[in-house]
Amino acid sequence: MAAAMSIVQAGHDVTLFERYPEARPAGNILNLWPPPLKALGILGVDTEDLGAPCRQELRSARGHLRAKVALPGPIEREFGGTFIGLLRPELYERMLAALPSGVLETGREVTRVDQDAEKVTLHFQDGATGRFDVLVGADGINSTVRRSLWNDGPPREHNLRLVGGYTFARDTGAVPGQAVIMFDRKSQGSHTSIRHKGRDGFQWWVLGAYPADAPAPSDLPAHAAKLVRNFPGPMPKLVAATDPDCVQTWMIRDRPPIPQWSRGRITLAGDAAHPTSPYAAYGAGMSIEDGYFLGRALAHRDLTDATQVETALRAYEDPRKTHTSWQTELAYRNGRLFHHVPAPLRPLRDLVLDHTPLLQRLMGRKRPGAIMEQLDLIESRAVL
Repeated sequence: MAAAMSIVQAGHDVTLFERYPEARPAGNILNLWPPPLKALGILGVDTEDLGAPCRQELRSARGHLRAKVALPGPIEREFGGTFIGLLRPELYERMLAALPSGVLETGREVTRVDQDAEKVTLHFQDGATGRFDVLVGADGINSTVRRSLWNDGPPREHNLRLVGGYTFARDTGAVPGQAVIMFDRKSQGSHTSIRHKGRDGFQWWVLGAYPADAPAPSDLPAHAAKLVRNFPGPMPKLVAATDPDCVQTWMIRDRPPIPQWSRGRITLAGDAAHPTSPYAAYGAGMSIEDGYFLGRALAHRDLTDATQVETALRAYEDPRKTHTSWQTELAYRNGRLFHHVPAPLRPLRDLVLDHTPLLQRLMGRKRPGAIMEQLDLIESRAVL
């Protein structure tokens, strides 16, 4: 949706094909940093009172502060904190409301993609075809478009399972405006304020090592409660207060960064280009940024001219690859660090994390630096 809105702003006709009967979110809980929020506002999405502003800390299960994420004062005052906590359905509703009429076509599943020097041909499940100047594959981690370009096999399994949920219950001990990520020897847990359609609550998630080929737990709240039993404060209470219908689970997987997203008249965006573990807390945000920058790159281009298209797509992907690759690989390495270190080495790992600035350098310094860089780039390209 972000790509469609930005390309429309760039002056081109856009059709957005959705394979399901309606555009719907995958998942429930979500965080967004200032850059995607800034991009959404420029794209015409109503971001007023969207989500709950939060400030993030990383702690051990014993409460020891390992890192604090802070942005420059003016940025935190503008956005109310370092990021917002929200639920995906409200974001989808607001983005759908901002899409120009007639752009979205639902129930249109693309099964095959071809291209020649002049056009890209889409083959639909119902036997229809369509020819277009440019194709953006924003179709997720198992992207049909990516497979047509690179055929790079299955995703990379992390052998981690995440369980997450949300609640509007009171008296859980969670503090509004606070986002805390905690670690014990085997698990990671987090709780974050949310605001959903004017209602304040909290989201939480917990994850631990879990074989990729094992069936999902039959009782998700019980599985989550077991993982957070050693965590202090509100985590056990939040899990206990959550309606089972508000709990979801998924296996963590991604794809290693690839050197090229585009070929000819076709490019990739979002999870099709750089699927990322939730350890980055940036997957949806990077997808929104992709869409924003893609439209800017296509502005003032003649899309019937193959050379202009290829130049524009290179201008789009080259700056994005460094940023997204760093986020993807940092998330992957953190997952390995916190869940796949051999048991005898875990006390040493925790000693290092508790008594060195390692996490503060990674999450408290480099992460804010990357966020500010993206924010500056977005603001610099607000006017086409």
